[in-house]
Amino acid sequence: MSEAEKKAVSSDPSLELEPVNMYVLFARMFADIAREVEADFGEAGIQAVRRGVQRFGERRGRDIAHRAEVMGHANDAEHYLSCYDMGRTDYFYSEDDVKSHSVEQVFTKCVFAKTWTDDGDEKYGIHYCQIIDPAIACGYNEHLKCTHDKHFFKDGQCHFLFEMQDEK
Repeated sequence: MSEAEKKAVSSDPSLELEPVNMYVLFARMFADIAREVEADFGEAGIQAVRRGVQRFGERRGRDIAHRAEVMGHANDAEHYLSCYDMGRTDYFYSEDDVKSHSVEQVFTKCVFAKTWTDDGDEKYGIHYCQIIDPAIACGYNEHLKCTHDKHFFKDGQCHFLFEMQDEK
């Protein structure tokens, strides 16, 4: 970066010199893709985006089930978080209550929700938020049902309840 570029960046406090973390980049990419798909295809496009999130989540869930198997665990509620595919960082914070047949989580910090809120992209982020965790749970174990009844955009936090349903 030239001295002139450095001076221009330092005079604009909205520009940062540090790399942007991958979570922020992912959230922005998702919102930009969803925005363009909606612009070109309307509601049908948004439904396609939601189906894509569903497919992505189910694939992640199958990968988590495979991790559990390799680690010698059943793909049950008790091992869902311990075998999860995404490590927790300071960009997320949740209180977790793991039991033999359920997992309850209350997230009070989420970089995805913060990024979409800061960027004014809640309209697009909600499509990811509503679909991803139930899809991951289904891919992990079709009997693990996810209820996501509180969302950052509306409630200031996210609440999830993952419960093993009886096999029929």
